[in-house]
Formats: sequence, structure tokens, C-alpha cells
Amino acid sequence: MKALAVANRYAKSLLDLSIEQNQLEDTVKDLNAFEAVLENRDLTNLLRSPIVKADKKLAVYSSAFSAKFNKLTNSFFELLIKKGRENIIPEIIASFKEQYNTVKGVSGVTITSATPIDDATIEAIKKRLAASSETKQNIDVEMHVDPELIGGFTIAIGDKLYDASVAHKLEQLRKEFEN
Repeated sequence: MKALAVANRYAKSLLDLSIEQNQLEDTVKDLNAFEAVLENRDLTNLLRSPIVKADKKLAVYSSAFSAKFNKLTNSFFELLIKKGRENIIPEIIASFKEQYNTVKGVSGVTITSATPIDDATIEAIKKRLAASSETKQNIDVEMHVDPELIGGFTIAIGDKLYDASVAHKLEQLRKEFEN
């Protein structure tokens, strides 16, 4: 819990600075790029390792990223490494994205379906969601495919989950027959 509170504070500070310096979109782009790179297990292990000294981590970061990111983002990551907060970078990025969406009036929606959904259907779902009171007008959809749903889909909006999957309906039937 404490790490999440710290991550929220760092994310808020970066968001405020990005807005103040008119670099919000550049910062978002940099954080998305860094988040994608964090999928490399070696880099993640390096950043989280208590054995590797901060100056070595800074050197690796500088050689790999300083030319690619804007000055604000570089300063931010360097500060995190110097303060020993590099182990919560994924949480900071996630918190930053949530706060960014709030500032921009964007609702993040995750749709998981049993099979891939075509663009026309996604647009229809977005239109219905935008008309509902559950989301803001701007909707950012993240798509996932999970064959275990058997059929149908789930929609996650914040901490709410709407489950219209066949697997869920079968589970409900199974529970009904057990009682």
C-alpha cells in the first residue's frame, strides 16, 4: 500500500511538471516507450536489483535512453534512480496514466472477448459506452482475446466489470444447480 501511495505522489508531480512545462504529450509518449522496454526481463531485473549501485543504473539508463526521451522525462527517471525508487517505476507509470486520463477526460476501458472483434463492433461498443453514465465522452479501448470465455465478452471500466461471457453464464448455472 505504501509503495502505491509513493507511486501516486511521484506520478502527480511528473504530471504537474509536464503540464506546467507544456510537455505532457511528450512525457506520455516517453513513459509508454519506457513501459514497453520494461517488458525486457533483464532491464527490469537490473533496475530492481539491490546489488547494482545507483551510479551503474544511471549509466545504463543514460546510455540507453537519454537521447530518446525529453529532458523532463530524463530528469525524472534519474531522480527516481538516485532516490532508490526505480523498483516502483511500473506503478508510477500506471498511476501517471490514470491521472493523465482524468486530466484529459478519458475513460480507460478494457474489452476482453473470446475471439477478435472487428473495428465496426468496437466503434459501436464505444458509442454505447460514451452515451452511458459509466464513462466520459472520450474512451480509450484496450482489447484482449481470451478463448476461455468460450463466447461473449467482458468490459472493465475502472473497478467495475461487466461480464457477458458464456463462461460466466455457465458458472452461474452451475452454482444454481448446486444449491
